[in-house]
Amino acid sequence: MAEEGLLDRLVGWFDDQLGFRKTPLKPVPEYVLNPAYWLGALLAVTFVLQGVTGAIQLIYYVPTPESAYSSTTFVIQNVPYGLLVETLHLYTAYAMILLMVMHGVRNYFSSLHKGRRKLMWMTGILMMAVVLSYGVTGYLLPWTVISKSATDVALGLLGLLPPGLREVAKFIVAGNGSDADELRHFFAVHIMVLPMALITFLAAKIYMYEVHGPAYNPVFGRGRRDYIGWFPRVFLYALLLASLYVGALFAVAALFPLRLPPGFTAAGASGYVIQPDWYLLWLYQLLKFEAFEGGFAPLVLGGLGAAYVLLLLLPFIDQSGRVYPGDRPVFVTLGLVALAEVLTLTVWGYLTPGQVIPNLDAVAVLGSVALATTLCVLLLYSYRAGRSVSRPAPSSPSVTLGIPTRAVVAFVALLSIASMALSSLASTMGNIGNSELLSGGIATGAILLMALLVRRTVALHERITGAQ
Repeated sequence: MAEEGLLDRLVGWFDDQLGFRKTPLKPVPEYVLNPAYWLGALLAVTFVLQGVTGAIQLIYYVPTPESAYSSTTFVIQNVPYGLLVETLHLYTAYAMILLMVMHGVRNYFSSLHKGRRKLMWMTGILMMAVVLSYGVTGYLLPWTVISKSATDVALGLLGLLPPGLREVAKFIVAGNGSDADELRHFFAVHIMVLPMALITFLAAKIYMYEVHGPAYNPVFGRGRRDYIGWFPRVFLYALLLASLYVGALFAVAALFPLRLPPGFTAAGASGYVIQPDWYLLWLYQLLKFEAFEGGFAPLVLGGLGAAYVLLLLLPFIDQSGRVYPGDRPVFVTLGLVALAEVLTLTVWGYLTPGQVIPNLDAVAVLGSVALATTLCVLLLYSYRAGRSVSRPAPSSPSVTLGIPTRAVVAFVALLSIASMALSSLASTMGNIGNSELLSGGIATGAILLMALLVRRTVALHERITGAQ
């Protein structure tokens, strides 16, 4: 009791001196004391760490092709704790990307883009583009053989843009095209333009959060809904969570320090198979598909641009009143398939550096991942539907995981047929003949029949949940 009284007096003293209890921040429900609700706050903490470590590097960094690498190595070798600062700056950049993706995934599956939170969602999607741009621009600045070569490959993608837009984009990003201008533009964008954009979006999100309050998250929002003030309980919880997070980042940076590749030279670059950093490996792998070699690469960028616009406008596309993942089978399935494909492409790109991927291999791998993910989601929804209805009468057909056993057997059989047909296509790797056309027809028919089974099961699930 004595310790509790001392803590209460200490908290009261700070409150008297600083007026914490008079904060304009609104009270929040008790269920927000959950780390899943603080991903955005941890992102802001990471941004502050990025600013601090970046400011230290800025004292010594010289943004010229002749001095960029040497000034970076100077910090590592001669500045006290310089290696820790460089490593922490790199890891916090990675952490920002991971937290942004986790934050977006959580909001997507929890329907936090609905109601009065449309602009909050759109602001978050714009922030995602800014954070990725942070990583891309910062990647070049050490001027290593890998970062410079990978950046040049990325800049080559700007040539796929339509005429007019292509020239403007190239000038904004790389100036007149010389190495010195390219580095200078990347440096200016990294330390001025992107921080201003991120601060603006972050301030807008904080304002909208305070106006609308925390949304009830159907996945992580378990617990009491009693409202509690920010000080002292929420403040101390946030301080504890941020301290643990920052401590973990420092520990990882100390245990796994940065290993800087050699500085860039044209001769040195020829000895490396150039790949982008891990967060862009999925895009790199897509562009390695045989179908997109040559003049068809703009299709990839056009498709990804359209997907980004659709994601940005999701609040106006998904306007149903359903918020629980269990009541949104179509959007949940699409989201899980997209995540599975991105993860597959990332790992695949890491394992096959510099290799062109044959079309049939691409279809077989991505198609199998999509089918397997859809099947898993189908079984989960079927199991949930089976648990939410009464047991069938003795005269009813036998069920497995909530759906007729015959449907399960048919789906597995169709999946096997489609897999064998796709494997047959992938193994030929030659001119298309009658047998290949037959295999393609069988695979197409089996996939269409599986799609019909999925559609029928989803429709049944929606009728069941709608009747409850």
